[in-house]
Amino acid sequence: MKPLSGLRIIEFDGLGPVTFAGMVLADMGAEVLRLSRSAAAGTPVFADVGGEVLHRGRAAVEVNLKDPADHASVLELIGTADALIEGFRPGVMERLRLGPDVCAARNARLVFGRVTGWGQTGPMADQVGHDINYIALSGALHALGEPDRPPRAPLNMVGDYGGGAMMLVTGVLAGLLEAKRTGTGRVVDAAMTDGSALLMSLFSAFSARGLWKEARGTNLLDGGAPFYRCYACRDGGHVAVGALEPRFYAALISGLGLTAEEAPQFDMANWPTLHARFEALFATCDRDDWAAHFDGTEACVTPVLSMSEAAQYPHNQTRGTYAGHPLQPAPAPRFGIDAPDVGRQPPTLSLDDAVRAWS
Repeated sequence: MKPLSGLRIIEFDGLGPVTFAGMVLADMGAEVLRLSRSAAAGTPVFADVGGEVLHRGRAAVEVNLKDPADHASVLELIGTADALIEGFRPGVMERLRLGPDVCAARNARLVFGRVTGWGQTGPMADQVGHDINYIALSGALHALGEPDRPPRAPLNMVGDYGGGAMMLVTGVLAGLLEAKRTGTGRVVDAAMTDGSALLMSLFSAFSARGLWKEARGTNLLDGGAPFYRCYACRDGGHVAVGALEPRFYAALISGLGLTAEEAPQFDMANWPTLHARFEALFATCDRDDWAAHFDGTEACVTPVLSMSEAAQYPHNQTRGTYAGHPLQPAPAPRFGIDAPDVGRQPPTLSLDDAVRAWS
């Protein structure tokens, strides 16, 4: 049995973080119903994105909330649910007559999870935006990229997924624990600006101690340190070097044929020179040759793999990190149980069937 088995969660289909959050909750065993807009409903409110990967593990139910019968059926589902998750702009659920107050009146123990870019309150709450905008205003984007170039967007993982979806999942799970204890639900306001700012906590601590400069590419963990960055190899591939601790750094420079006297680790004034030297050394061999050279050592040198290569990498294959058809990341974290058939096509239920199943 999975950890969230027995929990019922309603997901209002949407873009980005709420879809990912629904997948994570379903992966952990919750019974998630994904409500999507029916063709009869006209202009879409819900977005059918994510396909076979992000929609895995939960049933889809088409609804038309303009239809009084469908609206009443959704309220009936909410009456037996443990949690609801949605990712619309503030006010949309209220206009659909499914806001927190309406839902709480129907089900006092319901946890109402909301994820947006700017949050439910504040002067920008109603403005549009995307991941790159949210992390731009949280301080996260400024720290990413090369020192002499504009900041580089890190896919949409920091805002949408790390700062949004995973904070939503965490908040919903906390709310469910509280509801079990008190019998009363909670509204969870997960804002991607808040979440991505929280992810910067370590760097705030560094800054408070004078250990972090705001100039990109000059710090310990942002590519400024020659022993914590990526290097190009002879064949055009890259290796990732993460030799932070002195013992690991000793293994790195030994593997590169250098001595501690030639390459002092924390002489920051010498970092540009040391970076250039490491760069020249790594350019003398192919990526996989370096990977083999450092394999089994404490130098923390690994090949930088593409997504297709990662799926074939021996460690990932042994753990089943990728599975299913189409091939996709398997659920994480593990709970000592076998990974599900992640390639399973999620079923489509009628709204009546969903109500009957949950009644």
